[in-house]
Amino acid sequence: MSKKISNRPRLVIGGTGSGVGKTTLTLGLMAALKRRGLNVQGFKAGPDYIDPTYHTAVTGRTSRNLDTWMVSPDVMREVFWRGSEGADISIIEGVMGFYDGKDPKTNQGSTAEIAMLLEAPALLLVNIASMARSAAAIVKGFATLTEGVKIAGIVANRAGSVGHLKLVQTAIEQECELPMIGGFLRQEGIEIPERHLGLVPAIERGELSPLFDKLADLVEAALDVDAILEIARSASDLPPVPPTLFGQAKAAVTKIAVARDAAFNFYYQENLELLEEQGAELLFFSPLAGESIPAEASGLYIGGGFPEEYAAELSAHRAARTDLLARIEAGLPTLAECGGYMYLCKTITDRAGATHEMVGLVPGEVSMQNKLAALGYREVTALQDNFLFAEGEQARGHEFHYSVLKAADELPAAYHIKGLRGEKAEGYCLGHLVAGYTHLYFPSHPTLAERFVEAARRYGEARR
Repeated sequence: MSKKISNRPRLVIGGTGSGVGKTTLTLGLMAALKRRGLNVQGFKAGPDYIDPTYHTAVTGRTSRNLDTWMVSPDVMREVFWRGSEGADISIIEGVMGFYDGKDPKTNQGSTAEIAMLLEAPALLLVNIASMARSAAAIVKGFATLTEGVKIAGIVANRAGSVGHLKLVQTAIEQECELPMIGGFLRQEGIEIPERHLGLVPAIERGELSPLFDKLADLVEAALDVDAILEIARSASDLPPVPPTLFGQAKAAVTKIAVARDAAFNFYYQENLELLEEQGAELLFFSPLAGESIPAEASGLYIGGGFPEEYAAELSAHRAARTDLLARIEAGLPTLAECGGYMYLCKTITDRAGATHEMVGLVPGEVSMQNKLAALGYREVTALQDNFLFAEGEQARGHEFHYSVLKAADELPAAYHIKGLRGEKAEGYCLGHLVAGYTHLYFPSHPTLAERFVEAARRYGEARR
C-alpha cells in the first residue's frame, strides 16, 4: 500500500543555536529539491527579512515570515496556508536555537512553537565539534524538553572526519532512537556571507547562483535527501485554515508606489498583499535607477534595504530626489521604513566615511557604523494621529540596522517603541508621512493597510 501523502508536505529546519548552519542547510536543501523539479516554498520563522530573500532567489517563489509574537497562532497558520498553496514541499527555516523565542520561560515566538502549531516534523542541526556520545545528550534534551515537538531527524555539522560522524551517529541512534540523516565535515566549511553588507543586492545580480549550486551539491552528497522528503511527507494533513487576515479582495480604488530595487527591497509580503486586498494597485519603481514616483500614484511606500551601499548612485539622481521631496511635501501619504527613512534624511555617511546628499525631508544625518545599532522585536505606540494610526494605537514589528541618525533638534517622533532592552521615542511624523527604523508588520494591525489605501484614495480624489 502506498504511503498517504500530506496535503501540505512540510519540514522545519531547527538548530541547537544561532550560527550552527541553518541557513546553509536550508538553502542547500531548497536548491537540491528545486533541482529535482519540485515546487519548493520557503518560510522563515521570526521577523527576519534577509533570509527570505535568499529563499526566494533559490526557489523562485516568494518566501514568507511565520511569527507567533507579532501575530496570533491563527494568523500565522493562515500565512502558512496561503503561502504553501501549490507547493510540493514547504521548508521552514528556524530562528536562533530551536526553543529560543521571546523569553526564556516559554516557547512563544520560537521555532519549536511554530513546528508544533503547524504539526510539522523538524530536522535538528547539531554542531558536533569536539564531542561524540555527548551529542546524544544534546539531542535527547532537545527532543524531550517540550511535549508535542516532533524532531524527526538529526543532521550533524562540523564533524572532524567521516569516522567522527559515524561515532556520533551510533550514539544518537542508540540513545535517542532518532535517525541521523547525514552530516557535514568541518573542512567543507561553506558559509553564507555576512548578510548586512549588501549581499541581497548581490543575489539580484545573480552573483550568488554558483554558491546555491555548490550548496545543492553539498547537501546531495552529505545527506539522504530521499529520507528528508519522506519526513516532510509524513506530516499530518492540515485542515484548511479559515481566513481571518485575508477575505474578499476589494476592487482597485487607488495606486500606491512602492520603491523596489537593490537598494530598497525589505518588505513583508503580507504587507504588500494586504494593501492589494484593500484595493491598492501597487506600482513598483526604482529610485536607484533614477526613476521618479509614478505620476498616477496617490501613496508611497519606501521599505528597508541597503541605501548605504548605493548612496553615491542615489545621490547622483538629483531630479528623482527633488521630485520625491516635492511629492511628499505636497501631501502624498508616505510610509518610509529603515532604509527608506534613511533615504529621506539630509545625508548618509557610508562606512568609508564619504557623505552623500539624500532627499532632505527628514532634518537628520545618517552615519553607518560597523556594529549593530538596534536589533529585535518592537511594539510601537503612535504618539500622534496620522494617516496610519490614531494616537495611542499599537502595532508590532522589527528593527535591525547598523546606522545611527543624528538631528540638531528633537524630531516629531512617530512612535513610542518598546523592546526587550527598553523604551524610547522613534521615527518622524508629519501626519501624511510616517517614517522610522521599525519595519511594521501589517498583519499585527490590519487596519494599517486599510487606512493606507483610504488615505491614498482620498489624496488622489483631491488632486483631480
